[in-house]
Amino acid sequence: MSFQIPRGTQDILPGEVEKWQYVEKTAREICDTYLYKEIRTPIFEHTELFARGVGESTDIVQKEMYTFLDRKGRSITLRPEGTASTVRSFVEKKLYANPAQPTKLYYIGPMFRYERPQSGRFRQFVQFGVEALGSNDPAIDAEVISLAMSLYQKLGLQSLKLVINSLGDAESRKAHREALIAHFEPRIGEFCSDCQSRLRQNPLRILDCKKDRDHELMATAPSILHYLNEESKAYFEKVQQYLEANNIPFEVDQNLVRGLDYYNHTAFEIMSNAEGFGAITTLCGGGRYNGLAQEIGGPETPGIGFALSIERLLAALEAENITLPIETTIDCYVVTMGDAAKDRAVSLVYELRNAGLKVEKDYEDKKMKAQFKAADRHHAKYVAVLGDDELEKNVVALKNMETGSQEDVAIDQLISYLHQNI
Repeated sequence: MSFQIPRGTQDILPGEVEKWQYVEKTAREICDTYLYKEIRTPIFEHTELFARGVGESTDIVQKEMYTFLDRKGRSITLRPEGTASTVRSFVEKKLYANPAQPTKLYYIGPMFRYERPQSGRFRQFVQFGVEALGSNDPAIDAEVISLAMSLYQKLGLQSLKLVINSLGDAESRKAHREALIAHFEPRIGEFCSDCQSRLRQNPLRILDCKKDRDHELMATAPSILHYLNEESKAYFEKVQQYLEANNIPFEVDQNLVRGLDYYNHTAFEIMSNAEGFGAITTLCGGGRYNGLAQEIGGPETPGIGFALSIERLLAALEAENITLPIETTIDCYVVTMGDAAKDRAVSLVYELRNAGLKVEKDYEDKKMKAQFKAADRHHAKYVAVLGDDELEKNVVALKNMETGSQEDVAIDQLISYLHQNI
């Protein structure tokens, strides 16, 4: 019987996994400069957390979650995103009590959604996300957006577009909600069943519908920007001011929504305009969610964050033909001739590796010529040849693979020689 990988998942093999490691390393380094600390939460949580934390009316909760009953009949869900778990931990572990606020966190890990697999979209995917909890300052909104842009730019992406919008405060949202209901209700029967159920539950989600996005009422739907009160307008203007101060170009898109009830003020997406990237251009999405901590049992706490798919990021790099500077060389390959040399090479390689050097040797009893070919495949900087003559003299014949020069180096001096010359 043969087995195949489940649909919507992928094996990331050597040769590709190094790209993932480089991207994740870059993300961690940027978070370190912004003083965001890593948090690791369980891959599964109680289902109710996501129902509350993501939203009952969302496609994620209604259609895409991997949910099952455990042996005691409790409903458990594989995490479909990282914000709800992060905020749950923030509340449960009372991070809000720390004197240093805001609490700035990031995560990198697998998420799970049962959706139709397509280019750059998988049922198991890796998400990098950032959450800043505890500040109502629009400067933290600009910081979170700047962090996301910094990651893409540091990796070399150029065909980027940042779009932002304001969803206003609770008062503004309420006025906009009533306007949306009045706008769509007379002809709601022309919309899909999802939109019909959302009319009263969360009409903002209608604007995010993929099925009915070309309906004429979508183009004429009332804009949230027309319902912002003075406080919300001032907040949004400050966010824009800070982005401009950071020389981060952006566009205001009044149709950009984050459909959860507790989202407010800033919403944003980063998109790729690279040719050939595909019809789905969004790389990253985020927004302010001041009501989320309360929704899951915590104190009133403002928050803002974003999440991005590592798969989508790598696809954008490929679309722009960007080659990551991944090191593919090794420091030294040990070539042996004779049984005594093979035996000595085992401990020699161990010593070199313990000294922090990247070293390999033959494990297949290859001839000397084949061992040199293996060294070439590993892009070895040096080859250390060890045979009976070298053992007798307690040296290796060390060849520089770039210049072709060769010299005898004492075995007990090999580590220091390589460190000095690599």
